[in-house]
Amino acid sequence: MSNDRNTIVAHVSYTINEPLYEKSSFSEVSPAEFPRIKTQYSKDLIVIYNRIPKTGSTSFINVAYDLCRTNSFNVIHLNITKNSHFMSLADQSRFVHNVSHWVTKKPALYHGHVGFINFQKFGAPQPVFINILREPLDRLVSYYYFLRYGDNYRPHLIRKKHGNKVTFDECVKQKKPDCHPDNMWLQIPFLCGQSAFCWIPGNEWALQEAKRNLIKEYLLVGVTDQISSFISVLETVLPQFFTGATEHFSSSKKNYLRKTNKKIQPSEETIIQIKKSLIWQMENELYEFALQQFQFVKNQMKVNENGTLSDKGIQFKFEKIYPK
Repeated sequence: MSNDRNTIVAHVSYTINEPLYEKSSFSEVSPAEFPRIKTQYSKDLIVIYNRIPKTGSTSFINVAYDLCRTNSFNVIHLNITKNSHFMSLADQSRFVHNVSHWVTKKPALYHGHVGFINFQKFGAPQPVFINILREPLDRLVSYYYFLRYGDNYRPHLIRKKHGNKVTFDECVKQKKPDCHPDNMWLQIPFLCGQSAFCWIPGNEWALQEAKRNLIKEYLLVGVTDQISSFISVLETVLPQFFTGATEHFSSSKKNYLRKTNKKIQPSEETIIQIKKSLIWQMENELYEFALQQFQFVKNQMKVNENGTLSDKGIQFKFEKIYPK
């Protein structure tokens, strides 16, 4: 597949107005040799980024906002009452219907802090899902201090734990609820979905369902410390939205938005204690699973001299085509 948009992966329609070749016989045809195939981007393409808090999601989604006018797509934020991460069955139905039928806002990228929603369950086509995961303890520590000190994205906003000077280490020693391992139970339910069992900390079924969804329902799941690579892969497989994203992210001052103003790294003693918990072990299992899959995807890409990733070009061809 090439970067000149002659070929794309997701939601492609092909229009063939005349025979590919006038010659009567051939044994091999490369897709790159199809001069009379016209590729049209789908006007109905929907991408859903059910973003997980404190995973670098603000930095990523701002790339989409910056490129949406140039690349002719819409970006829409999903705001759920009381910051809930799941919806009632009725709201799921309404959301699926609205997203599927809001023709004037297609193509679109929707983003919001919500668990995975199965559109097919409501008789609608499944959108393209993407996400980003972060090492679970890093995410928890970042969120812990974010609630106390805020970030550089909205520095004047007073967070709900403002003024609380208790460090994460002290919190763990005092066994306070803000640092309880159960607070790490977030990435599993976000990929697991809207089932009650997804949101029960330590539920083994939820972990396995999250893994299954990651492979079968998500086009791509990246990791926080490799967001630039995540963007490069998306530019290759979803050029309709992300053409120019790699260059924009690398050159933009927005590539590290929402950095927590003050964050104290936990002690080795605290790290050891947290990693003994079942919740960390399960969340980390999902993270390592996602990391392995993302690395597999990256290995199929070309590494450029500047370290960025790009498509290798079409690596398949059609042959033995009959009748001639």
